[in-house]
Amino acid sequence: MKPVIVPIEEVLDLHTFRPEEVGVLLDDYFSECLKTGMLTVRIIHGKGKGILKQRVLRYLEKDPRVIAYRDADPGAGGWGATLVRLKPT
Repeated sequence: MKPVIVPIEEVLDLHTFRPEEVGVLLDDYFSECLKTGMLTVRIIHGKGKGILKQRVLRYLEKDPRVIAYRDADPGAGGWGATLVRLKPT
C-alpha cells in the first residue's frame, strides 16, 4: 500500500490524535511548514478537558522555532485553538 501524501496547510486539527502523539506530530508539522515558507499556523486542539491544549502549549514553550503563540480569535476557535508564529529559516 502506498503512503497517502497530505498537503501541508495553515491549520492542523488534532482531534483525531492522542495527547502522547502531539510532540512528534508538531515537530514534523513545523518542519514541513518551514520548508514551504509557512510561518503562521493554527493548531486546533479543542476545548474539552484541556489535555491536548496543555500538551501543545508545553511543546510550544520548548520549541526554538516558535516565536510566539496565543489563543485564536473567537471566530477561529477561541481558546480551542492556538495561533503559532514560526521563526523563518
